[in-house]
Amino acid sequence: MKKAVDLMLIPEEKYSEYRYDAIFKAYKWDPQVGDHNTVARHVVVLDESTVKQLETYAEKLSEETMLMEEALIHKPHLLKKLGLPKEIIKAVPRLSSYNRNQNIRLMRFDFHPTETGWAVSEVNSDVPGGLAEASVLPQIACRFFEGCEPQYHVGQRILEAFSDKVKENGTIAFVHATSYSDDRQVMEFLSDYFLAHGYKTVFAAPDHLVWKDKKAFCIIEGNEGPIDGIIRFFPLEWLINLPRKSDWKGYYDCVTASCNHPVAILTQSKRLPLIWDELELNISAWKNLLPETKDPKAVKKDDGWIYKPALGRVGEGISILEAISEKESKQIRKAVRKAPGSWVAQRRFSSQPIKDKNGEEYHLCVGVFTVNGKCAGFYGRISPYPRIDHRAKDIPVLVWKGSRQNES
Repeated sequence: MKKAVDLMLIPEEKYSEYRYDAIFKAYKWDPQVGDHNTVARHVVVLDESTVKQLETYAEKLSEETMLMEEALIHKPHLLKKLGLPKEIIKAVPRLSSYNRNQNIRLMRFDFHPTETGWAVSEVNSDVPGGLAEASVLPQIACRFFEGCEPQYHVGQRILEAFSDKVKENGTIAFVHATSYSDDRQVMEFLSDYFLAHGYKTVFAAPDHLVWKDKKAFCIIEGNEGPIDGIIRFFPLEWLINLPRKSDWKGYYDCVTASCNHPVAILTQSKRLPLIWDELELNISAWKNLLPETKDPKAVKKDDGWIYKPALGRVGEGISILEAISEKESKQIRKAVRKAPGSWVAQRRFSSQPIKDKNGEEYHLCVGVFTVNGKCAGFYGRISPYPRIDHRAKDIPVLVWKGSRQNES
């Protein structure tokens, strides 16, 4: 029997070709973080039962997440506990007419193998990354591994969701921080995919859109006109830093089909578990899969607990001691003491490392995407230490298919 989770090396003589294709075909334009190569020499292969299990978990978590954010719109008294900026809290009343059926809801749930099964560490609810890595990279890698196939294509699932809401030849605005190549490569991937399927696209900074009767209009010279759909890859909390003359609050009540609608920020906060009981909802999947989470003020000793910033991204600021310097550890503890309402304490789970054939151990994170509550793809990252951060390597996730997974 094949392993439920297997770490397999790309043939050494093929790695240069693979990495070249990752850069030029999978939109991994800058495959380095400092001196670290972020294109793994491995693939991770899951058996079909593991894939089904993760899909089931992600879809249950997705539905519960959408229920929570819809409830929070009408319970503004709970928002201060989430550690959100005041400007965002003030704008939440503009979400009152939000309708999930008019928008496209994209999320990514990060799962980790542990000694007691899979655990979820967080949901990337607002602007999840890894779209090309989950869509194109597995297609490139599977040619080296007989019997293995990719599972879904996130770009295709997003396109299908838009096709139900946007007319043929409609114009999609790809909103992002236009000066950042890391963000641009995500938008280039999706734009190319939409262009290939008959849509018009425009790259826009967030203040390149204005609002008329709550509909989006583009003001870029040469691209002026109505926008039929928005794909935002610009963290919502960054909008408050735009020039005062920009009407960033227009995103909150616009009726143009959006991925993601600003409602997503309500479940982006890592402090969300602190208000679960007050929402009076059935969120059993979250309670079963997420480690115990508390306000930092309720934790008397650090033993067995880690700290996370409420709106942290890419693993930043997480106090896993083996993965950070003593200086960073002190900085985190100081920040927690100074502003505990912007942090959360979480019971640490025991990440179970996976060995390759050479006996080298890596910690694995499998990000499972959902689009409108349905599984849409898998995104992998590995690290030699149990914090998956900006230095982790991108790894394609493949699936053993059919009877071949039973071969020795």
